[in-house]
Amino acid sequence: MSAITARALGHALRGEGAHVEVSAALDGMDWRLAGARAPGAPYTIFQILNHLIYWQDVFLQRATGGYAPAPPHAADGWPGADAPASEAEWDAAVVRFNQGLAAVQSLVTVDTLDEVLPKWNHRTRHEVIAITAGHNSYHIGQIVLLRRMLGAWPPPTGGDSW
Repeated sequence: MSAITARALGHALRGEGAHVEVSAALDGMDWRLAGARAPGAPYTIFQILNHLIYWQDVFLQRATGGYAPAPPHAADGWPGADAPASEAEWDAAVVRFNQGLAAVQSLVTVDTLDEVLPKWNHRTRHEVIAITAGHNSYHIGQIVLLRRMLGAWPPPTGGDSW
């Protein structure tokens, strides 16, 4: 795998370029708003964050050669409550997501991206990391939209405002 491909994967995981940066999407989010349901929205920001954590953990297991089965039902990939019970619970979820993201990012090395992962349909590590980046990007976009709907955008560090 080329260094350019590895660099592009790293950018995709962080949301750099055409996407909102992952760090900005969660920055300064009030924990109470994270559990609020915007009118017509099927999920809260907290539910989406827990969904991201769940699948990021699954993808990380797969990317490191482990076996992580898909849940029996789609709803099982949406664990947790609608809202955090406290600021500490929200903060812990953000930390857990960021730690998982850092672990995935650490796998983006030119030497190992072509490694075939036999426990996951013989996909390459590159494919699993790209799936993780795409999944995260999709749901980070939802978080940004919900933040806009809740009047909590842009974050303190700035963000797309058009």
